[in-house]
Amino acid sequence: MIDLKDVVRDRYSTKSFDSTKVIPDELFEQIKDLIRFSPSSINIQPWHFIVGNTEEGKARIAKGTQGFYTFNEKKILDASHVIVICSKTDTDDEYMTKLIEKEDEDGRFANAESKEQMKKGRKKFSNIHENDKKDHQHWLEKQVYLNMGTLLLGAAALGIDAVPMEGIDAKALDQEFGLSEKGLSAISIVSLGYRSEDDFNAGLPKSRLAEEDIITVL
Repeated sequence: MIDLKDVVRDRYSTKSFDSTKVIPDELFEQIKDLIRFSPSSINIQPWHFIVGNTEEGKARIAKGTQGFYTFNEKKILDASHVIVICSKTDTDDEYMTKLIEKEDEDGRFANAESKEQMKKGRKKFSNIHENDKKDHQHWLEKQVYLNMGTLLLGAAALGIDAVPMEGIDAKALDQEFGLSEKGLSAISIVSLGYRSEDDFNAGLPKSRLAEEDIITVL
């Protein structure tokens, strides 16, 4: 049985990948399940993922690490798989209908009344962020970060190394993949694979604030 204490203590941000090592297909299928089944507020699922696992695909994603961000380029080119993590910029009526119909198809509603209650409740919460708090896109992005946390922990449990990168040129990725016209915005890149022997960060001790500094037990 996996001991999560060991997983979280061993997991770290990989700074150098072994370009000769590739994640097996059966393991990456589990990675795809991690990002598909991540939790999100009111099951809004406001995400899309662009996966590069070929030299051509990774080179396209690496266009988001040019100029100031070149320090992240090799982390993309040498990794086994690279994921551009995108957030939806809006959740219009068409998207809301798509969600509710998929939930209905998957058998989540006992009857038409419960389906209608979910539809109204989801719209209500979305409207709170759009009209009252005025933070709708930021709220959507927070759900995507929940997804990224699920991805990083799950990958570590599978013995896969990873590094999340916010040091990216989102505009370059938008241009490369036509994200804006699809209602998407790139917020991060996660590279996955296996550490190289010369990764300096692998040998450094993990440093976190003490338990008593961050946890209050009542």
